[in-house]
Amino acid sequence: MSKMNTMYNYDEIVKKIELYCAEQDRCKFDVNQKLIKWGIDNISIKNILNNLIEEKFIDEIRYAKSFARGKFKIKKWGRIKISNMLRSKNISESNIIKGISQIDIEEYTETLLRIIEKKEKLLKQDNPIIKKNKLFQYLKQKGFENDLIWDNINNN
Repeated sequence: MSKMNTMYNYDEIVKKIELYCAEQDRCKFDVNQKLIKWGIDNISIKNILNNLIEEKFIDEIRYAKSFARGKFKIKKWGRIKISNMLRSKNISESNIIKGISQIDIEEYTETLLRIIEKKEKLLKQDNPIIKKNKLFQYLKQKGFENDLIWDNINNN
């Protein structure tokens, strides 16, 4: 274990990162970034990550599922934005699919309709075409699928 962080020894770093992982689900990418930020060398990072995975402190399927549920329920993100964020954390496509599958399609559509209703009231626009386009852009930015957005805007 070469260039180790001078503030902590290896065992202290392991305990500290275990606590970090126990606070909430973490992915390998986030933990790796945290260890780099702490100045831990690459060989130690690799060993620590392998141990965390082996001890189930890091579980990328569990992470993808909780991330998808949380971002949908709390931030009202659509499946596209959730998938892109998981990809940015190097989560595999199969785990992304497992995560996204946690979102109930009925609840997803109901949420989209509530967002449309709420946003429509806030838009100060008389022209219905401009209003629909603004709604579309807003929902696209939240990560909802184009066809689902248009279907629900047009049926509203």
